[in-house]
Amino acid sequence: MKRIAIIDVGSNSARLVIMEVHTFQASNLIYNQKDPLRLALKTDRNGYLTEEAFSATITCLKNFASMCRVFHVDETIAVATAAIRNAPNGLKLAKAASEASGISLEIISGKTEAFLSYLGVINTIPVKDALVFDLGGASTEVILVKDRKLVDSISLPIGCVNLTKNFKLNNTADPAALNKMRRAIAEQMEKAPWLAGCGLPLVGVGGTARSVGKIEQKRVKYFSSKLHNYQYPIQDFKEWYKTLPNTTLAMRRRIPGLSSDRADVIIAGSTIIKALADRSKARKLVISGCGLREGLFSEYLHHNTDRALVDPDILETSRENLLHLYAQDEDHCRQVARFATKLFTGWQSLHQLEPAKWQPLLETAALLHDIGIAINYYNHTRHTGYLIENGRLFGLDHMDVVYTAIMAAWHHGINRGYLRNKPYRKYIPEVDIKRLSTGALLLALAECLDYTQTSAISEIETSIVSGSAILTITAEQTPSVELHQQSFLSKWFRKSMGLPLTVVVKENGTASGEEQPPKAIPSDLSLLPADSSVEP
Repeated sequence: MKRIAIIDVGSNSARLVIMEVHTFQASNLIYNQKDPLRLALKTDRNGYLTEEAFSATITCLKNFASMCRVFHVDETIAVATAAIRNAPNGLKLAKAASEASGISLEIISGKTEAFLSYLGVINTIPVKDALVFDLGGASTEVILVKDRKLVDSISLPIGCVNLTKNFKLNNTADPAALNKMRRAIAEQMEKAPWLAGCGLPLVGVGGTARSVGKIEQKRVKYFSSKLHNYQYPIQDFKEWYKTLPNTTLAMRRRIPGLSSDRADVIIAGSTIIKALADRSKARKLVISGCGLREGLFSEYLHHNTDRALVDPDILETSRENLLHLYAQDEDHCRQVARFATKLFTGWQSLHQLEPAKWQPLLETAALLHDIGIAINYYNHTRHTGYLIENGRLFGLDHMDVVYTAIMAAWHHGINRGYLRNKPYRKYIPEVDIKRLSTGALLLALAECLDYTQTSAISEIETSIVSGSAILTITAEQTPSVELHQQSFLSKWFRKSMGLPLTVVVKENGTASGEEQPPKAIPSDLSLLPADSSVEP
């Protein structure tokens, strides 16, 4: 196990995150600290960072270094962005802070910053084509993404802090100053002709983007406080923005969802987002909780493990991470997931669940169905649902995460009490409740097929014949425990699928390894005779 500290000294704030990387490559965030440095404000008329900036940065890095020692960090990665990059004495500050703290602070270019933000987004949000923007205190990086690849990028010298300072927007926004700022922003955006009219979704990184996302969630009473991959129409943002310039600082501090330490810079930051939306003709805003720091961590994993720099399947990677962190028996979980997928595909005509939507959800629920045992074995299905809802599961939208959690929580039987007092319950139509029940049934049946957690059943086949759903299982010897557990699902199966379930057992446990004829085993389920003909 290793602990990796990642430090981002930005123009508005400095951040320290500590990631724990296990020997099996699973990782988890174990510490997060923020220091509101506001370096973009701590410059003189010539753009030099002041003594206050030097003192604040040095103090901040020394504090971060202390926390790294407390957490026994093995390796530290520290970068500085626009405020230090653009200042004539930025290199001097970086060296002074490095010497005082023992942390090597690297000043990165705008292109590098854009690339790292791109990595943070593309490895955690299932977006194919997009305009990613990282809106900081003194710069905004805009990245054109096509087919998940970085096509072009630009670093613009406009941020929420330096614009607020330059146009004196701390309290109220003077209309003339606001118009001057809008023109200045528009001039900067002309440097990126590929922005104009592209119509791609905007994916926002950074504190301002998170703030407008929180404000919208509060405004619509969204069912979750999860920000990462929160999506909403850009028109809703524009309607809210109309009210913003006329507010005072005191009024903005009372806006639900807006932190008081960002109230002074939200006008400038939101104006940049509005300008991006207008120029690009974007229709949707996506909020990313991951950015530069996650990009740095992706680079670290790529250089130190066999992890790809751009993850080809972020859902698979994130659920594997949760499995490694919490599962008590990974082999059992994988067997259940394999069986659940086979049941889903084999009985598609019965359950009629749309494969593109429901198969990934079922597979994920099956793979993670037992992780709640890490909290408490009793009621572990409920704990599993909680971990899925709140864990770092990427590649699904918010409601699909909820659906995955429900299926996993119901794999011991339908329990509507799980949904009681859940804020998302009103968003789930009754038809989807039935679909969730069907998915939970398939998961329950899959788990029964490896109830002893010994892989007693090596293979399964599904078919439908003569008004019965046929499940053919292959085992070395009769899997009595598995068959007994299946018997409890007969009523649920008939109710959900509309057909009885019939089981055929094949034993292949001879010394020669030759397959034996199917064999009927006493069970509460109906069983085909050994010589029955089964249509595929």
